[in-house]
Amino acid sequence: MKKLYIIMVLSIVTSATKAQDCYTKLQNSFDTRGAFPVKDDMHRNVFISFFEDESSRCVSGKVFVENSVITRIFLQYEDNTFELMDTKFYNSERKPPAIINGISEMIYTIDGEKFKVIFIDVLKPKQQ
Repeated sequence: MKKLYIIMVLSIVTSATKAQDCYTKLQNSFDTRGAFPVKDDMHRNVFISFFEDESSRCVSGKVFVENSVITRIFLQYEDNTFELMDTKFYNSERKPPAIINGISEMIYTIDGEKFKVIFIDVLKPKQQ
């Protein structure tokens, strides 16, 4: 029983560390390599990184961009279906969130969630 408890605690700590690495690794890649401009359109290959306490978790999704700001966000489920995030969201100035170097500003919801959208497809390739 003691071993089972230790294994459960280690797996929780490990999964939290991996989730936190998701945003940190991507942020470092974008900082190092830069990003192409994000065009107005539906972007189907994005990660949505939710920040909770001192950790984060990334989920897949798709996002619609109009006039260089995010207007609609869809979360992807394990069965590859998408659901529109129907809660109101905004940046720190209560305006539609902009995109800077392939990653959105911090986005807040009226439910108290905060997250960033990471546009994977606009990441510039590694220098050779």
